[in-house]
Amino acid sequence: MILVGLILLLIGFLTGISILWTIGVILLVVGAVLWLLGSVGHAVGGRRHYW
Repeated sequence: MILVGLILLLIGFLTGISILWTIGVILLVVGAVLWLLGSVGHAVGGRRHYW
């Protein structure tokens, strides 16, 4: 999810399409939050770890 967010962020920045920029930022933040929750041991979506 973090990788997809970064890709959309870059595509949105380079092409000037603001909706891709916005979606990229949202996916990047959600992916980072899920990664942090999974790394400290909280179950995320029924899984102990989130990659």
